[in-house]
Amino acid sequence: MLEAVPGTLPAMPGAWFDERVIRRRGAADLPACVRVLREVHLESGYPYAWPADPAGWLTPDGLTGAWVAEDGAGRVAGHVALCGREVGRLYVSPAARGRGLGGRLLRAVTDAATAAGLRPVLAVNATDTAAIALYERHGWRPAGTEQQDWGGPAPVTVRFYEAPAPPLRTDG
Repeated sequence: MLEAVPGTLPAMPGAWFDERVIRRRGAADLPACVRVLREVHLESGYPYAWPADPAGWLTPDGLTGAWVAEDGAGRVAGHVALCGREVGRLYVSPAARGRGLGGRLLRAVTDAATAAGLRPVLAVNATDTAAIALYERHGWRPAGTEQQDWGGPAPVTVRFYEAPAPPLRTDG
């Protein structure tokens, strides 16, 4: 029997997650999103600087939509947001990584942006090699690099990405 540490997700087989676990984020999800964000920050340093108002950070001005990934028990295990055509706030609980949730969240937000006639873009810390690998695995293409102040102790080298072009539609 798998034991879970209170407040964390238990280790589960990959089949534990399926396509139905991605859904629109509701207001009631924010406390769980903040809890998971804190786990991610402690594990991997994302976000680069911990926000004074994490729930507000997850709900930036211009928010078009946000999605969560749930585990088999209905707990929030990941998150992504869309502001206009910019994808952001994408993270997956350390306990839920390696099960394709990041890719599913990325597809959900990309599909929503594309359905709205937008070609999504994103910015990522150049040192976040796991995120960069995810984006490139899903066909996202580099679109530039620059230094930015993300509120931490030093400027951050930021890589910009653009989603793959949507397939051409042919009316037959």
